[in-house]
Amino acid sequence: MLDLRPVGYVIGLLVAILGATMVFPLAVDLYDGQGEWPVFLESAVITILGGGLIALSCANGVREGLTIQQTFLLTTLVWVALPLFGAIPLMLGATELRFVDAFFEAMSGLTTTGSTVISGLDDLPRGLLLWRGILQWLGGIGIIVVAMVFLPELRVGGMQIFKSEAFDTMGKILPRAQAIAKQISLIYVGLTVACMVVYLALGMEPFDALVHALTTCSTGGFSNYDASFGTFTGAPEYAASVFMILAALPFVRYVQLINGQSRPLMRDSQIRAFLATIAILVVVTSCVLVYVFPHHPEQAVREALFNITSIISGTGYASVDYMGWGSFLVTMFFFIGLIGGCAGSTACSVKIFRYQLLFASVRVQIQRIHSPHGVFIPRYEGRAVDNEVLSSVISFFMFFVVTLGIVSWALALTGLDFITAVSGAATAVANIGPGLGDTIGPAGNFSTLNDGAKWILSAAMLIGRLELMAVYAILTIRFWRS
Repeated sequence: MLDLRPVGYVIGLLVAILGATMVFPLAVDLYDGQGEWPVFLESAVITILGGGLIALSCANGVREGLTIQQTFLLTTLVWVALPLFGAIPLMLGATELRFVDAFFEAMSGLTTTGSTVISGLDDLPRGLLLWRGILQWLGGIGIIVVAMVFLPELRVGGMQIFKSEAFDTMGKILPRAQAIAKQISLIYVGLTVACMVVYLALGMEPFDALVHALTTCSTGGFSNYDASFGTFTGAPEYAASVFMILAALPFVRYVQLINGQSRPLMRDSQIRAFLATIAILVVVTSCVLVYVFPHHPEQAVREALFNITSIISGTGYASVDYMGWGSFLVTMFFFIGLIGGCAGSTACSVKIFRYQLLFASVRVQIQRIHSPHGVFIPRYEGRAVDNEVLSSVISFFMFFVVTLGIVSWALALTGLDFITAVSGAATAVANIGPGLGDTIGPAGNFSTLNDGAKWILSAAMLIGRLELMAVYAILTIRFWRS
């Protein structure tokens, strides 16, 4: 029988840690004298006690390693438990959100999706704004560890190709997670501090610089304003673009870099393809904005760079309402969101490496058609790719498309129009943030959607953030029988 105690122990500890982080918005509200600090005190007590009791009740089953079944369960249930407790301040605080809305917001935060149901952000107490930023920042570091430790072990979506990338000798899953988390945390904190310092230097208020640094480096996209990043035009857009790109690169390369290995960073084909894709898209978009719309060249480049980087990295900031840029660019933006950043980063969606492997497989198939007796082997970064990896990648693409179709159909059944349903499905499964159209587009939010649509989107955010198969695996009968 499957032993759930190791899973419960880790989840309990993480829930307690989440509760401990509520001290930061508590301190901000106490300083501001808003009277909101009791909300975070109550929420922290509930969360810490809840997590602590779960951990204590499961402590007698703790062991060094986890089975594959336990790892699948842990990976999924963590992203269910944390939003449940993360939603508490949103229900008790000034937003007074209903449970469905609070859970949607917390899920969007921890999965770094960036979709929001809250209007009037400009007038919210700063403690709640900081809490939204903390949720995304914690979700960002959490997904890096999951992508570097758990998904390769679980052989999800071709991620096993990175299994021996940098931490091949660190032992079993939990010890490896602890070792990686320490190094990743230092890099992640350093990147966030650097982003905040740059924002301050460019004229942002300290609080805005802090929250936007948290949501930039997590590629989350929550802002303190209804206008999103449109509140800050000019140089901050360039700075945000740089840090969104840095956050969308493989963090394993940063670990190698601080350990004296700079060559892997320079030679990573994922990084080169990701940067080239952004460059091409920025050139195309800038040309359209200059020659079709009355944009100054600098404005066109700046807005194109910022919004394309935001969408492709899954951050979800918007500096303008790009729904007014014409059907060509709007359609292009839809597909940009389905590209994603690099594996092992805070970015989401399909990921660049999967497209590279898919194209390598297609190229080999074409070669075999032209030369039936030739021997052609798909390669990734000079290494032969075995059939198991290719099969995983192709399965991922198939399930990704099927999931988009099912979620779109389910949203349509709740009464949403075609554009809202399809773009809502895409933004949730790919964890992008804004959708398309007047309702959930860059100038709107998700508050007007019905409850059924919000629950569907919350589930889709979870499934997409954990790369589909990590969730689907535990829904099979065979998983529970083995």
